[in-house]
Amino acid sequence: MKKLFLTTMVTGVAALCCNAQSVYNILDFGAKDDTTAYSTEAVQKAIDLCSQNGGGQVLVPKGDYQIGSIELRSHVNLHLEEGATLYGSRNVNDYRPMKTDYVSLRTRTTTIQLVYADNVDDVQITGTGTIDGRGSAFPKLTWNDEGITRPHLLRFIQSRNIRVSDIHLVNSGCWMQHYLACDDVEIRNIKVVNRNNYNNDALDLDGCHRVKVYGMVADSDDDGITLKSTSPRLCEDIEISHCDVSSHCNAIKLGTETNGGFRNIRIHDITVHPSAHQESRFFGRHNGTSTVSLEIVDGGVLENVEVSRITALETESPFFIRLGNRARSWSDDVKIDWVGKIRNVLLKDITVTCAGNTGSSVTGLAEAPVENVVFENILIVQKGDVTAPVEAPADEKIAEYPEATMWGLLPAKGFYINHARNITFRNVTVESLSEDVRPFLYKTDAEGVTETKD
Repeated sequence: MKKLFLTTMVTGVAALCCNAQSVYNILDFGAKDDTTAYSTEAVQKAIDLCSQNGGGQVLVPKGDYQIGSIELRSHVNLHLEEGATLYGSRNVNDYRPMKTDYVSLRTRTTTIQLVYADNVDDVQITGTGTIDGRGSAFPKLTWNDEGITRPHLLRFIQSRNIRVSDIHLVNSGCWMQHYLACDDVEIRNIKVVNRNNYNNDALDLDGCHRVKVYGMVADSDDDGITLKSTSPRLCEDIEISHCDVSSHCNAIKLGTETNGGFRNIRIHDITVHPSAHQESRFFGRHNGTSTVSLEIVDGGVLENVEVSRITALETESPFFIRLGNRARSWSDDVKIDWVGKIRNVLLKDITVTCAGNTGSSVTGLAEAPVENVVFENILIVQKGDVTAPVEAPADEKIAEYPEATMWGLLPAKGFYINHARNITFRNVTVESLSEDVRPFLYKTDAEGVTETKD
């Protein structure tokens, strides 16, 4: 495999233009420290005036304030002091349906969210206060109602120079934070708790360029660190590091929507473990589904991806790499009649302990194999308890939703490889806590698979 040359990760977040001398206190605009009253209009007036006057800080002082939808404007820093909380209304009628001109799978209809921004530049959300969506108030009505009848907490679309730092984000109606087609984004030292409803992802980066995520602590019922591509725009030049993730689903996932794909992605120094809070399980698991999932199923290309220095506890399947052909499009006017690619992936210095006994997989298609993947310095300790051989999956499930457990128990305790070329295992060890008769590798239509130990 050729050496991966990941481009230097540059956040690109320019020096923000907010005027530090201009402070707009929401109390001066009529906000009430009272969750039985509404402060939506007051907060919006402060935001609008701040932006109109060239920018500055919209201050949310210590206190509890109830709001419906607010819309951020360019050159505004929404700053929540310690002890300040913005509570989302529990009434869906307090959320304004928003329509963007950006075309993607997730913008085919109007959407609702607590904090929204579209086509803005130079915006910050800062401070050690809290934004609480109170998302448990919104019942799941259909499989596709997220963002439609259950609000996102935070959504940026086609925006630039975005910084979100130090804030606490809790209890969204669906995804916590969705950045769609944004450039030059920095997310730093935020805390996310999202365990009160279905589709409770912690972070979704969707077709974004030049993103740096550092120091996020995330506890989510659904996926934790999630990269998506719900339009032809790739996720590109992204670095995510030094995060702590708990998830009932996938801790680190590139997918499921993959129209554009993923290029030049570096994810490193991540700790993965079960949540300390198991009272609510909308996804239905105690442990996570996978440590790392890398998926292309709707066209798109995944290439030059490096995941390293990961320590994970109690995920069912350590690694899931899947090239399929679900072919879901971002637009009714476009048919996905091509198969994507997965190539040039490096996974190194990763330890997964107390894993389930499903196993890991690298699977492509007969006409489109996964290519050039290196696993290096990997230790997996799994529970085992498999006393009879397991057959390879009879149904490749080419067009199905990709999930690490989609085939059930795999024929290898280590890695099931199907339709793949040039897969390298260098210093990879799988240990079982109890008997497991399955081999380390089970290969079908796999060329150039090598195992070495230093």
